[in-house]
Amino acid sequence: MRKAYWIIAGLAGVCIVYASAVKIDPKDLQTFADAQALTPGTFHKITPDALPKPYATKSSANFGRGVPRPEGALPKAPEGFKVELYAIGFDQPRQIRVAPNGDFFVAESGSPQKPGEIKVVRGYKDGKPEQVSVFATGLNRPFGVNFYPPGSNPQWVYVGNTDSVVRFPYKNGDLKASGSAQTIVSGLPANGNHWTRDVVFSKDGKSMYVAVGSVDNVNERGPNEHRANILEYTPDGKFVDIYASGIRNPVGLGVNPETGEVWCSVNERDELGDNLVPDYITHVQKGGFYGWPWYYIGGHQDPRHEGEHPELTDKVIVPDVLMQPHNASLGLTFYEGKMFPKEYQGDLFAAEHGSWNRAVRAGYEVVRVPLDKGHASGVYEDFLTGFVGADGQAWGRPVGVAVGKEGALYVTDDLGRVIWRVSYGK
Repeated sequence: MRKAYWIIAGLAGVCIVYASAVKIDPKDLQTFADAQALTPGTFHKITPDALPKPYATKSSANFGRGVPRPEGALPKAPEGFKVELYAIGFDQPRQIRVAPNGDFFVAESGSPQKPGEIKVVRGYKDGKPEQVSVFATGLNRPFGVNFYPPGSNPQWVYVGNTDSVVRFPYKNGDLKASGSAQTIVSGLPANGNHWTRDVVFSKDGKSMYVAVGSVDNVNERGPNEHRANILEYTPDGKFVDIYASGIRNPVGLGVNPETGEVWCSVNERDELGDNLVPDYITHVQKGGFYGWPWYYIGGHQDPRHEGEHPELTDKVIVPDVLMQPHNASLGLTFYEGKMFPKEYQGDLFAAEHGSWNRAVRAGYEVVRVPLDKGHASGVYEDFLTGFVGADGQAWGRPVGVAVGKEGALYVTDDLGRVIWRVSYGK
């Protein structure tokens, strides 16, 4: 039986209670999860009333260092699933998306000093790709990748650079761009602490959404124009509106295939203590305000902005699914494959890159968010774990997730510089 944990408030912070047909002794209650001890198949639910007060614990700087993957080590998945090392030899594999023909498009983001590129990874034979090609290069910290128009016959590949959105001519099966980049959106606020720019399209293809994170942690550097927002454009790059605001760093975007709603995966603020502020995954309300920088998770005021904007207290939307604080929730995808058991159909998977601002590590995993007719209950499951060794050091950091045409889940890992494949059954 899978373990189901629910978060409740306690005087010392937050603790976990077993909430299934099986009861456990109160002495076995746990605090917030340590990435080193995550177990696939464990469920969590964090609620706003469970949050500790700011500075209940000292703010930590636990950066650690990435270490080589121990020989033979593999991430762990629930019983019945198989994890394989699919592709190796990448520089910095970040966002991953699937073309209609089944090719994987992977953003290698590079750095401010080194141009990034988009690679195409094709096929699966004897556990490995059949081909890896460079689709486009010379890009400025690319992250988001998507195909337009939606459907089986896209004509363009869109790429979210840190300062722009560009597109390349495309037809199914292209391994290399057949033309040069065409700039669709220019002048996006570039770099800062949050430089990724994901790109998705509405189901009807009429709108393009671009995620732009804040420049810093608490808005210390003055106005962040068009930052900490999800921006809406036409597919030709005409600015329409700020779709939603007050979202500190909406790294990963997705459109729920069942409801058509925009979803995002968010890195919340740091330096308020080990268990503040929860990162989150949520559907995004058009015109919605999510609190940054003045408030978080509803009407909780950031003490660094005490007394500011009291008129906004009741306007802050509480996100759907609260995650472990500081776990750096990144890419997300919806499961429409047929390989996994039926209960996974329509669920959301998200990559949790891992923490720095916590005494014990959080994240370093892939989570599953069960959805009922496209809607979340606040529960999430530890799905792919084991990226942190017994010494507390991480050898892998998930970034992007995508579902292959055959139904397996593919996960980019920018610390290991690889792509993992998770399948079900023999």
